[in-house]
Amino acid sequence: MFNDMLFAISIVALSQFAIYYWRAVLAGVAAQPVSDRVLTAAHVENGRLTSAHFETLAGLHDLTPDLFPNRSGLGLVRLYFRTIEGLNSLVGNRMPAVAVWSERERVICARYAAVQVGRRLQANLELAASLRSC
Repeated sequence: MFNDMLFAISIVALSQFAIYYWRAVLAGVAAQPVSDRVLTAAHVENGRLTSAHFETLAGLHDLTPDLFPNRSGLGLVRLYFRTIEGLNSLVGNRMPAVAVWSERERVICARYAAVQVGRRLQANLELAASLRSC
């Protein structure tokens, strides 16, 4: 009995740590500067990303070729975005604090997607430049 309880507590603590770590990585990547080329391609005015730009940026991410197929895409970020969006639609009208938090989280997801698109574009441009120099 004690072993089972200790195991369950360990799994919950490890899962919580993994979620916090993943969220910190997401925020760290989202804090990086976004390329002007990406902002122009996504039709972002004033250089300010909003949560409404996420689907456009995710579409751009799908369109850009991936030179590193072992890297993960936006699968978990899309799931997180949709989960937060669902939570906002359920509770956001009754709890303004949840609405503000969910908007902030969805903007982080949009910034993450924009940075990833910029990384892919930069890798593709570097590959094209190296091929031209051969």
